[in-house]
Amino acid sequence: MIYLLSVASFAGLVMALSAGLMIAERLLINYGICKLDINAGEKPLEVDGGQTLLASLYDNEIFIPSACGGKGTCGHCKITVLSGGGPVLPTETPLLTRKEIRSGVRLACQVKIREDIFVRIPSDLLNVKMYSSTVESTVDLTYDINEIRLRLDDPAEISHRPGQYVQVQAPSPEGPVFRAYSISSPAQEPDIVQLVVRLIPGGVGSSYLHNVGPADTVNFTGPYGEFWLNEDPSVEIVCVGGGCGMAPMRNIILTLYDKWPDRVCWLFFGCRTTRDIFYLQEWEELSKKHPNFHVVYALSDKLEEGEQWDGETGFIHLSVDKYLESGVRRQAFLCGPPLMIEAVTRVLQEKGTDDIFYDEF
Repeated sequence: MIYLLSVASFAGLVMALSAGLMIAERLLINYGICKLDINAGEKPLEVDGGQTLLASLYDNEIFIPSACGGKGTCGHCKITVLSGGGPVLPTETPLLTRKEIRSGVRLACQVKIREDIFVRIPSDLLNVKMYSSTVESTVDLTYDINEIRLRLDDPAEISHRPGQYVQVQAPSPEGPVFRAYSISSPAQEPDIVQLVVRLIPGGVGSSYLHNVGPADTVNFTGPYGEFWLNEDPSVEIVCVGGGCGMAPMRNIILTLYDKWPDRVCWLFFGCRTTRDIFYLQEWEELSKKHPNFHVVYALSDKLEEGEQWDGETGFIHLSVDKYLESGVRRQAFLCGPPLMIEAVTRVLQEKGTDDIFYDEF
């Protein structure tokens, strides 16, 4: 007991000292105005020294992705610091590869601006905007997944690639935070952003979005993401997802068939039970309109007594292996838990597919 009290006391002392140092730095040290140079003069800024790089960028409406709210836990706010960022911190190293560290990649939320700093940011991120929208409708897709349809107010339209995502601003006890959600509406609806959101117990973003209703205002930044759809119509498209991983797949497929009505596309979607099935009827109707669109749902859990299902069973990578032929030129998009991503990737690579984009959650 004495040992535990000693450890607790020591930990409390360390936390108190850390907080004290942070407060002292903020009150006693004045770094003045610092130069923040982005992309070799493409966007020169002057910012107050002492802030984090992430905060300074947000103050100037440059919205770097950051799902954890700047706490250094998500690793999304990576940008290249060419000079002026100081040494890499212990809070950054777990989320950076050795190659990234050698290349100057840093977590913007952990870098303090204490002098002139020179950074490189992908051009796509410089085009990200803050959007205001109004909830047009909400639909319960399953017992824990909702569809939220947002109509844009300001700006009135968004240009996004299939498979990209936005970061919704949600209230929290510590102030506004941002959480990432894939866009499920197609690119040909520029005035709409539709989301598919699973309720996570205690989740700040999902709890907020599951409680909004028609006419409510929702703010978000975007678009973000590195998915790139192959424009060659002879390349077969494969989409594999599970749960709320349906969102980017829906965006890709609906965008695809608006542009290439005869293109070959496969949708493989994994569910645990029949309670987790949604959009199946919509996809079956689309496959009647576009015969080259193939839909395969699979249930991984055993059927309960009285439960009816005549589709595939087992984990979804087994269905991918069963239906796809080897040696076909194809591009794949995967969205789901890491184990699913790993299993499907192995199957696709065995069949000769290396053009694979994925998003783990």
